[in-house]
Amino acid sequence: KPFEDGGQVTDGRLSLAVFKRQGDRPDLDLRFNAHFRLPNFERRAYLFVGRDDLRNTIREKPEAMSTQQRLLAAQPEDRSFLAGLGLSLPNSVDVRLGLGARLKPYVQARYARAWAWGPDQSVDFRETVFWSHDERFGSTTALTYQHALRETLALRWQGAATITQTSRNFEWSSSLGVYQSLSEQRLLSLEALVYGTGTQGNGVGSSDFGLLAKWEQPIHGHRLTGEILGGH
Repeated sequence: KPFEDGGQVTDGRLSLAVFKRQGDRPDLDLRFNAHFRLPNFERRAYLFVGRDDLRNTIREKPEAMSTQQRLLAAQPEDRSFLAGLGLSLPNSVDVRLGLGARLKPYVQARYARAWAWGPDQSVDFRETVFWSHDERFGSTTALTYQHALRETLALRWQGAATITQTSRNFEWSSSLGVYQSLSEQRLLSLEALVYGTGTQGNGVGSSDFGLLAKWEQPIHGHRLTGEILGGH
């Protein structure tokens, strides 16, 4: 549907990051993602394009578990242009068929569900089953619990785990954070993060943990946001 007849980009993000880690040189990183709704397909279908971490995109790891949030430098080989077609189905199911670097295909099916426990508690569950050229079949399970301590103060726990057909190891991550909302859409947060790998049947061992502080605020209207992250 042409833009002049109401077609539009309904969901998009462009991110430019300047990263500095102790002992390393500064690094620049560019990411973008956009979803184009297709109204002629009963408003359920959409096209998507982007330049992002293809492995994390296929696995659908939560943003809090991404390389950027872990204060790790993104490698050039981690970034890939991707594109595909998505379809939103009833009962909170979403299906995507995409192409990544060197036209390697991948398929995703995602189920998402949210529950509210009274006025101050909520739980979000997400299960993503995928197939890709490199990892074959796999799945990511993500769970988020949030408790509103006050009107502007919240406690949030997030956990995720990924398994794939090509490896006996599974990846898991967890974060526990306090989020303080301030006036003019400003947000201050402090999170404790843990990441690890384990071997199926042989238990779990953590491999990295630390603290992350983040300040976020609008810079120009509601379209441009700035973030400062620091941690160890």
